[in-house]
Amino acid sequence: MLVKQIMKTDVITLPPNALIAEALTLLNNHHIRHIPIVNNQKEVIGIVSDRDVRDASPSIFDKNENHLELQNEIHTIMSTPVVTIHPLDFVEEIASIFYEEEFACLPVIQEKKLVGIVTEKDMLYTLIQLTGTNVQGSQIEVKVRDKIGVLPEVTSIIGKRKMNISSILVYPFNDDPNYKVIVFRIQTMNPLSIIKDLVEENYEVLWPNTNGEQ
Repeated sequence: MLVKQIMKTDVITLPPNALIAEALTLLNNHHIRHIPIVNNQKEVIGIVSDRDVRDASPSIFDKNENHLELQNEIHTIMSTPVVTIHPLDFVEEIASIFYEEEFACLPVIQEKKLVGIVTEKDMLYTLIQLTGTNVQGSQIEVKVRDKIGVLPEVTSIIGKRKMNISSILVYPFNDDPNYKVIVFRIQTMNPLSIIKDLVEENYEVLWPNTNGEQ
């Protein structure tokens, strides 16, 4: 899946000379958490989070009505330089940026101009779609040897039952490089027949555990 398929294109931005008060209003009115700061060419030169604005705002216990802090320009509190991504980047790859850098959003840049934004909430929703958990069904986890052709072997067993597969994930089995775990989301509420077929073909089904073992 590509970034352009999940990014939001109606991005709220501010110029660097905008006041912090303007950012505060936008954050509150639009219920957003980040505002990219752009120049006249729509190039991203910084980014401001709700936390940045909150830290720069006066305390709620401050009875001074002037609140001069809010009259400072936004460039005084923006973070720069900004890590950006491209519309043709793979979502699965930029997920590592969110994790490793602990970012909450990433501006999307094409030909040096801002064209969209991806937030951690967008990433979480995409993960739900990729794993198929948004579709009613059952999950089956199968331990297999890490060898060429094992995936079509297992899927052919499921195919004999004429049941649709919503998603397939593959991840390592503990620290053993010789095995993998294939996770299937099947569009059925009763996967027992598939489990029986897998066991008869000598595959180890890790979940659901029909033997009652924990």
